Amino acid sequence: MDQNNKNKNKKPKFSLSWLYVIIFAVFAYLLVRGEGDVRGSKNAGYTEFQSFVTKGYVEKVVVYSNDKSLELYLYADSAYYVFGEKLQNGQVPVIKVKVGSMESLQNFLDKEQQEGNFNGHIEYKEKDHIFGDFFWSVAPFLIFIFIWIYFMRRMGGGAGGGGVFNVGKSKAKLFDKGQGERISFKDVAGQAEAKTEVEEIVEFLKNPKKYTDLGGKIPKGALLVGPPGTGKTLLAKAVAGEANVPFFSMSGSDFVEMFVGVGASRVRDLFQQAKEKAPCIIFIDEIDAVGRARGKNPAMGGNDERENTLNQLLTEMDGFGTNSGVIILAATNRVDILDKALLRAGRFDRQIYLDLPDLNERKEVFGVHLRSIKIDKSVDIDFLARQTPGFSGADIANVCNEAALIAARHNKKSVEKEDFVSAVDRIVGGLEKKTKVLTAKEKETIALHEAGHATISWFLEYANPLVKVTIVPRGRALGAAWYLPEERQITTKEQMLDEMCATLGGRAAEELFTGHISTGAMNDLERVTRQAYGMIAYAGMSDKLMNLSYYSSTDEYAFQKPYSDKTAEMIDAEAKALIDAQYKRAKELLDEHKEGHHELANVLLEKEVIYAEDVERIFGKRPWTSRSEELLS
Repeated sequence: MDQNNKNKNKKPKFSLSWLYVIIFAVFAYLLVRGEGDVRGSKNAGYTEFQSFVTKGYVEKVVVYSNDKSLELYLYADSAYYVFGEKLQNGQVPVIKVKVGSMESLQNFLDKEQQEGNFNGHIEYKEKDHIFGDFFWSVAPFLIFIFIWIYFMRRMGGGAGGGGVFNVGKSKAKLFDKGQGERISFKDVAGQAEAKTEVEEIVEFLKNPKKYTDLGGKIPKGALLVGPPGTGKTLLAKAVAGEANVPFFSMSGSDFVEMFVGVGASRVRDLFQQAKEKAPCIIFIDEIDAVGRARGKNPAMGGNDERENTLNQLLTEMDGFGTNSGVIILAATNRVDILDKALLRAGRFDRQIYLDLPDLNERKEVFGVHLRSIKIDKSVDIDFLARQTPGFSGADIANVCNEAALIAARHNKKSVEKEDFVSAVDRIVGGLEKKTKVLTAKEKETIALHEAGHATISWFLEYANPLVKVTIVPRGRALGAAWYLPEERQITTKEQMLDEMCATLGGRAAEELFTGHISTGAMNDLERVTRQAYGMIAYAGMSDKLMNLSYYSSTDEYAFQKPYSDKTAEMIDAEAKALIDAQYKRAKELLDEHKEGHHELANVLLEKEVIYAEDVERIFGKRPWTSRSEELLS
């Protein structure tokens, strides 16, 4: 019985497109058949026609005056001489002839009748083009209708798959119980606090009575917030996998459509489907596409369609009706532009922040992504975590994949430590420029510049600990230094000044030891200038503008600076004084440790890449130990 059902299901399904093809083929056949030849008929010229009449082969002539043509009906015994074969019974031998002048034709036939060559009769008719006339009169309308249907089906095809009449249906993909690959919290490394929050949501769905008996209510929604690549979407999938409930997934841009009212209609349809499947989860990725604050459109005009969609979403989440058993998860990395009504309690009751992983969390993330990679014994996860400060989960996944590709490119049987190092360098610095030729003087200047950064950062208490320095050109950079940033919640003025001084170490080394400066420090100067203005204008860290901040997080599209021209001059002067002081400090430190700096630059010229161990061998153990280094020890 089951086999019969399977065979029935394998039968080809009828498509409306095939009906269009069949109708077109029938029309084309009828049109060609009406104009074409059939067996027992032949087209002939006017001279051949005169010959057939003169020889006495013709039984009847039918003249079509409106078409300037005629049909010549032959005697049955004469057909053999004309067609070269004997015709079958029931076939009437006909010859079709085009006529130039009807008057000449009439004179010719009268003459042949008088001479006794033609004894048949002549009929005059009007040729009917019923099908042809009908087709050419209707064809333009048919073509227009087919084009209209085609485009309407294309525009509405993604909206529920039912054409233009279903364009208002939800585009959400439904992952029901037991469907697809199940993702659990074990697949989400790090983010312990965020997982604790969402685990409680899973517990709500699995055992709601435990909470409702005490008078509690299941939360309406949770907003996952964080930088790109931190695992917001992955965490939402893990919630669905752990809860084992229907999961509706869609993007915020899926609500947006060119037709007015479609977005709101799709929101209604989505929540209607969700209520039928409750308890369930709705996940809206990149919700900022539809949830931007009303009245803050950067195009300087109202987008009524987007705002109507947002209004409908607000109503469905917490309006007059109720959505029992439906939990909304949403993800965004731009929470600051979302509408305040969307963020209030009762809609998104919780905001769960997913930050970039710290050192220990990066170890966990590497552990997850290295499961499927054949690694060598030389690979140390602690070393990899230290080499990737500031990397997100997606960045770490990319490092693992890139390392596997590099190992395969070199025909290795497993992925080794140097493959991961090359992968990190490739992602951070860009492609290695092996064809970029540097002169000995340029290479020396670059080595002195990078050694300047390394030397100063080694002797400053709050500067980020050095990981490695390279003078291998990558991307647009001729050299680079990697540091392990201190993972702080707040930053003091002293810490920022030390970082600024270390950043200026490259330019200071160029001027101090080569006697000239170059464009190689352009990126350093840009970072320092931006940091100095931020300290003075935003953080209030200036002596003359103490405790004043000219930054407003709410005025997103301000057109006027919130200070006078005189204050702007003070900000400029304070920024320059701040940078000059740190530049002077950098030169003093380099002059104090110039022997070690020169030795470090020579090692860098020889090896092209040096690590913190090489710097420690030259300068001795670093006077201060950072929190990140304590975690590694």
